Amino acid sequence: MHLLHLDSSIQGDASVSRTLSAAIVEQLRRSHGALELSYRDLGAQPLPHLTLPGFATPEATATLDAFLAADIVVIGAAMYNFGIPTQLKGWFDHILVSGKTFRYSERGVEGLAGGKRVLVALARGGHYADGPAAAMEHAETHLRAMLGFIGITQPEFVVAEGVAIGPNQRETAVASSLSRIALLPGDFAPAEFAH
Repeated sequence: MHLLHLDSSIQGDASVSRTLSAAIVEQLRRSHGALELSYRDLGAQPLPHLTLPGFATPEATATLDAFLAADIVVIGAAMYNFGIPTQLKGWFDHILVSGKTFRYSERGVEGLAGGKRVLVALARGGHYADGPAAAMEHAETHLRAMLGFIGITQPEFVVAEGVAIGPNQRETAVASSLSRIALLPGDFAPAEFAH
């Protein structure tokens, strides 16, 4: 079984999403004896923004192939200015490819990349799950929309909220998220997630 691990935060070792995505990967490694792992740090090695000449470059093809080969994808994402980091959006621009991960038909769009387990570690500086700021949350909603578009309709999210409010709130949010990660089921049958 192949796991693709992506991080997109620009904060390096200070990143909450990186801490959580690493914990998810470790939890899954404990559950799966033989788990092949690939890692890409999109913050340190961002893909170029999508352009027509850059659409079918060797790097773009390799990025898509790495995603298609993965059974499990773990994504570390921070919410910046109400959305996902541009580095992560750039990665999605390279994997949302007509005829490869989705297609249009007379019935509408059809996702072609179902059957993968996708886990997202999302860190948000404020509180966006509910209340007045909920309307400004465009990270989790955007990720769910893009993943659903390509057939991944049951992504699993671990969200740490309020990590920029202060050290106590950050510590509480991280500890709560790590507790949820420790309870993630390790078993995964791709057919359960195919649609």
